[in-house]
Amino acid sequence: MEETIPATDAAQIPKQRGESLLETAVRYAEERHWDVFPGTWLEAVEGVQRCSCGEAGCDAPGAHPARDDWATQATGSATVARRMWQKQPTASILLPTGRTFDAISVPETAGFLALARMKRMELTLGPVTSAPDRRMHFFVLPGGAAKVPELVRKLGWSPASLDLVPLGEGTYVAAPPTRFGSRGAVQWACRPTPANRWLPDAEELMSPLAYACGRDR
Repeated sequence: MEETIPATDAAQIPKQRGESLLETAVRYAEERHWDVFPGTWLEAVEGVQRCSCGEAGCDAPGAHPARDDWATQATGSATVARRMWQKQPTASILLPTGRTFDAISVPETAGFLALARMKRMELTLGPVTSAPDRRMHFFVLPGGAAKVPELVRKLGWSPASLDLVPLGEGTYVAAPPTRFGSRGAVQWACRPTPANRWLPDAEELMSPLAYACGRDR
């Protein structure tokens, strides 16, 4: 695992070369108190990496739930997480939203534009992921997803006009270092640190996110 995006703070969960999915999942539960659950994984079929779900045209190979009851499987216990990944060490790490955090998903180009703007504005940021499907996920306080449509309207946009997707209860995000087929691994655009343990409210980030998504249309 390699960190490709510079960060100024010492990471609470440092990305270390060779650190296993099991160790990372356990650290998410132990250090951030995030619920985690194992998803699908990649299998080599005739030299090609395929999703364990068996679907040749899988949209997120190796990076989606393996079971319909994933919400009840998710755990905040490091001990249980260790046990689950010991059964399948190459399973992706998925984090349910709507519990310890919600997330706002935007296109990668808009996400990096918004991130630069937020830093100039000196906004408090939570963790932000950048995934190989060219989406970025901004972590916000639980309940933030439900506020997004009205916040967007207050800024003068129609929610349907922006590629800005709130993720709350019943959804999930893939966590680093989960891999999406041959496209690469999820990375931190803004890593978890002691400084961002306290997450921002969705309202604090909505103006730069909506502006960036509007520019990206």
